Amino acid sequence: MIPENQQRGNFGGKVGFILAAAGSAIGLGNIWRFPYTAGEHGGGAFVLVYLAFVVLVGIPVLLAELSIGRASQRNPVGAFRVLAPRTWWPAVGALGVVTGFAILAFYSVVAGWTVGYLVKAMRGDFAAGITASESAAQFQALIGNPGLAIALTAVFMVLTVGVIQFGVGEGIERFSKVLMPAFFVLLLLLAGRSLTLPGAGAGLRFLFHFDPSQLTIPVIMGALGQALFSLSLGMGCMITYGSYLPRRENLPFAAVSVAFFDTLIALLAGIIIFPALFTAGADPAGGAGLVFIAMPTVFDSLPAGQLFAVAFYALLAIAALTSTISLLEVVVAYFVDEKGWPRAAVAWGIGFLCFLLAIPSALSQGAVPALSGGEGSLLPLSFLDLNNILFGNYGLTFGSLLISLFVGWKWGTRAALEEMKRGAGTDRAWWHAAWAFLVRFVCPVAIVLIFVFILWTGEYF
Repeated sequence: MIPENQQRGNFGGKVGFILAAAGSAIGLGNIWRFPYTAGEHGGGAFVLVYLAFVVLVGIPVLLAELSIGRASQRNPVGAFRVLAPRTWWPAVGALGVVTGFAILAFYSVVAGWTVGYLVKAMRGDFAAGITASESAAQFQALIGNPGLAIALTAVFMVLTVGVIQFGVGEGIERFSKVLMPAFFVLLLLLAGRSLTLPGAGAGLRFLFHFDPSQLTIPVIMGALGQALFSLSLGMGCMITYGSYLPRRENLPFAAVSVAFFDTLIALLAGIIIFPALFTAGADPAGGAGLVFIAMPTVFDSLPAGQLFAVAFYALLAIAALTSTISLLEVVVAYFVDEKGWPRAAVAWGIGFLCFLLAIPSALSQGAVPALSGGEGSLLPLSFLDLNNILFGNYGLTFGSLLISLFVGWKWGTRAALEEMKRGAGTDRAWWHAAWAFLVRFVCPVAIVLIFVFILWTGEYF
């Protein structure tokens, strides 16, 4: 076991950790991915199953990752090296580092779109009552413009590196304490405004009414995939953040708090979007283009629609930034811990390499036909979509499975529970047994099922 190292940096306390870790989990997965996934899967049934999987799979795996990080006080590779020396398990940590790097490369492209749409909202581009086809044309014009797509990605990467270079306390924690309260204020204001819209009742019924006929295997698997993706599991983020959490803090409380806020934000995003869609008569099953194509057609029909649009895309941009910060930190922590390289130089170097890897994804949305997928292309899917499938689906799922197996069967639930008891204050045997059972049996089985579902059906999340 390695003692806490002041030079490495730690969060100042549980508030800073919860805000930073919640920021990692609360990203486009909540504001962008959750609403369109819920919309595609019929609303209420999906939401109910999603909530169940957050409790039964998400929180147990989250606790496992945080325990690995805090017990080892190291990055994902170093963590497995400390807890399982002279074994192949550090390769699981390496998978997390690679997955985080690859996800950041395509995630930063989508994050860049939020900046572009924030600028469009501020200019009033959505105030002229645009149709769905006109909105789709606007979106295609933005993502199909090679110079603009690359520039927006670069802007987001610079913002991300600008935070990471200052370290844990002065960078991640300080900015999280500013960004996350601003995020919550915007979120609550938008949710409150949506609840006053004429379509609020229909939107809420769609989101929360449970229809058993909607409970299909794709809905169940989609909900499980959303639970894993939304909590940033399987890619080393929570191992890394857990390594910065002082041992005096209550680890289970912090983990449950992160999961609670992450889930609350996803539900509030649905409360913002679905009443607005039903007010405008838009299709809730708008798919991945929901916030970039369907929502712009809605703003003009709302009172103070431009202000709503500006606040909405500012919310998206903040959510994306808190996630890109955590993704980059996974990679930077590896080189700082294992190689002893200076943080600022590593942050800018890795950020630049990641930006270079992001360029094909930025160009694959129509700017370069050979990368865009489909007929006449070099690829069956766009370069961005292929990266999402390889790392956002397979990488996350496989990483989550290996982590649950490691804690459940290699390192051991007893060792993990000893770490969880530090700073917890009380010893609650009932939840210890429940968590151990879930992480050893329920989580691996559930994750294997989603992995088999992806392989068998070719449906991705």
